[in-house]
Amino acid sequence: MELGNLVSNYIDVVAVTLFGIGFSLLLFNKNLIKKIMGLNIMDTGIYLFLASMGYIEGKWAPVLNNGSTNPSDYINPIPAGLVLTGIVVSVSVTSIMLALTVRLYKRYKSLDLDEIYSIVEKDLRDYGKSISKPGSDNETLEILLEYSLFHPGEH
Repeated sequence: MELGNLVSNYIDVVAVTLFGIGFSLLLFNKNLIKKIMGLNIMDTGIYLFLASMGYIEGKWAPVLNNGSTNPSDYINPIPAGLVLTGIVVSVSVTSIMLALTVRLYKRYKSLDLDEIYSIVEKDLRDYGKSISKPGSDNETLEILLEYSLFHPGEH
């Protein structure tokens, strides 16, 4: 790829870079707050990409401008609508994730997923169950739900 292509498409390069940074944070960090930050950085990259794809040089926003009613004078409003909708959904998901993270921290006094998993595994072993080699995902969920319902205030 030529350097000229990268320079002329710098917004797309920035969007992909943001997505990559967010994805690596989400994938490689064990801290829940850093995972939430990674998801938000990924979202930002996607929104930047969608907004850049919807922009056309020399066109106007889809509001009556200079009395022109010619549709070819305006940009497509759908990418902007998708970005705004995505931002609203992202804020909602982030608030739910942060609330759940606060609950996890209050219960386990840690934000590290490995520590939380080891505490839950130890408690389940004490409870007489194990999730290290469950028969199915449903069985694991049933064990965790049963433990949470009957031991809600511990930790």
